[in-house]
Amino acid sequence: MRKYSYMRCRLLACFLAVCCLAMGQNNRMSVEKLISFVQSSQKIITEEKTMTDKQLAEFLSKVKLTEKLEPRVIEDLQALGIGPLTLRALEKLRLDSQTLTPSTVKQVLPDEPIPPPTAQEQGAILDDVRNYVMNYDKNLPDFLCTEVEHRLMAPRPGGRYGGRAGSEPSYQEQDTITSRLSYFNQKEEKKPILINSRPVTTSYENLGGSTSTGDFGTMLRSLFERHTEARFEWARWATLRGRRTMVFSFRVAQANSNYSIGVKDLKLEIVAGYSGEVFVDTETHQVTRLLTVAEDIPLDFPVRHAQTRLDYDYADIGGRQFLLPYRGEVRMEGGEVFSKNLLDFLHYKKYSADSEITYDIPKDIGAIPDSKLQETPAGKPGMDCKDPKNRDAAECKTGPGKN
Repeated sequence: MRKYSYMRCRLLACFLAVCCLAMGQNNRMSVEKLISFVQSSQKIITEEKTMTDKQLAEFLSKVKLTEKLEPRVIEDLQALGIGPLTLRALEKLRLDSQTLTPSTVKQVLPDEPIPPPTAQEQGAILDDVRNYVMNYDKNLPDFLCTEVEHRLMAPRPGGRYGGRAGSEPSYQEQDTITSRLSYFNQKEEKKPILINSRPVTTSYENLGGSTSTGDFGTMLRSLFERHTEARFEWARWATLRGRRTMVFSFRVAQANSNYSIGVKDLKLEIVAGYSGEVFVDTETHQVTRLLTVAEDIPLDFPVRHAQTRLDYDYADIGGRQFLLPYRGEVRMEGGEVFSKNLLDFLHYKKYSADSEITYDIPKDIGAIPDSKLQETPAGKPGMDCKDPKNRDAAECKTGPGKN
């Protein structure tokens, strides 16, 4: 065993040494060479197990690009299954390369293009989604779950304490709110139980700092109500949590919006217009992700930017599978401070009057694997779970049709 470990480390060292020689002493690399390097490294990580996500990320932290790294290149590399540390390193390279000359790389993964649905088909799909959303609350059972909300803050990059402009915000966790979330008779109630490890008696609305409400269905239902007059457009195909997904962009005018942003300390509140994307499962026409970004915020309002993301996945309640929120993210930017709230929805169980629920706080904010949050490009058609030969595939173990 010792001999094998020694050989494995020596082979890895040789691989990295060859890469260093290929780049030169200044660690300079073109985008094309970066792609090739990440592809080769990820193959070693997944197939030979002689390299780790951490080691690849550490190596990338020493790279200096000679060209601008575009977001689409990173999205394509995500389809290879790169780890969260590698993804973070690539995002830093992207930010550091913004002033460089654009690269000529067109596409990383040579997948066959998939034609989008016709305009008529898109209309029918959105009608199905609207019907699903309008009946979402009615089809849910009474349940309980634990919501763990990590609240983080960072000084604005380029500000007095935030480092150089254009750099990543340096978020520091401020506290963790653990709440009992109940859904009974189609009514949601959030009751905070702990802040860090201290018991809480006040209501969630009266807590200080950045908070969020309406996590289950309020924003989604409002988006698809007829009077909102949301404008939907086809965006792209994608793969989310192993399933073929349709992505539609949308925009809601301020006059038809109920997207409210408040600053409690100053007793200020506005209603903003918003845009974003809705992710729709191709097979079931159910919503699996909702992204929203506030628009038309007044210039003199303390909050300059606000966006939310809510991911849905299947959870077992009473022996049946239901599509429910499992990870949320709320980001806001003020004049000198950024805030980020990460919400994990855990321990779903059937509601009863004497139900007990434990309040286990994850040790880190990565309680839910980041890999389940990564969108990847859609190339070849997804797994056909109706085909008997695919019944044992991982993609067909959970999801639609399992309730």
